[in-house]
Formats: sequence, structure tokens, C-alpha cells
Amino acid sequence: MTKNAEYILEIINSSNSHLTAEQIYLRLKEKNKTVVQATVYNNLSALYQKGLIRKISVEGYPDRYDRTLRHEHLVCRKCGKLSDIVLEDLTAVLQKQVDIPMLSYDLKINYICDECLKQEINDKTEKG
Repeated sequence: MTKNAEYILEIINSSNSHLTAEQIYLRLKEKNKTVVQATVYNNLSALYQKGLIRKISVEGYPDRYDRTLRHEHLVCRKCGKLSDIVLEDLTAVLQKQVDIPMLSYDLKINYICDECLKQEINDKTEKG
């Protein structure tokens, strides 16, 4: 593994956020002033292919990257906010329902976050 890949993995694993490639690039640039964005994208792709990081895709938003620690995600349908949620491991339950060996699964639960819900209520109050 290259030094840049090691740094990227460290950035993702030490973050409490779900970082975009751009955010990772800016953090990596602090350690390596000569790094270019293509290096970040190439390393993110390689780390993802090796199963060392998770890639979270939400329609309409840039991909975000996360550590592989077992957890699921809440995704706000309004603003795209991504939050972690830890549920009981569903692997055995899901495996019983499919006929093929399962490597992993990615569960995203759509909801409306508190901030967007408050904004909806305010918007209705102002109109009504």
C-alpha cells in the first residue's frame, strides 16, 4: 500500500463524518502538499475494491466514504444528511432469504432529519 493510500485510510478511519473525496483530498493535502485529486480518487477506488473502506452513494449527492465497522445509515430525503445507526446484525436473517453466498449488505434507511422537519413546519406556519 502506498503512503497516500495509508494516509487516506487513516483519514477515513479516524473521522466521525462521512467524507467526500474532496474533503479527503483537502485533509490529505495537509500531509502531502504535492498530492493531486486523481491520486485520491484512484486510491479511494482501490481501497474500496479491497474492502478496506465503504462507499456510500446517495442519489443527488457526491459519494461519501466510511470505515468498515459494522453499522447502517440514516439518509435524510430532504438534505442528504448521513447519520450512523447501529442495528442488530441482519446478515443471518438476510442470508436465509437469498440463495447465494452473501459478502455484505448496505442498508440505508430514508427519513427526514429534525432540521428539515422543523423547516417544513416553519414553512407551513408561514404560509398558513
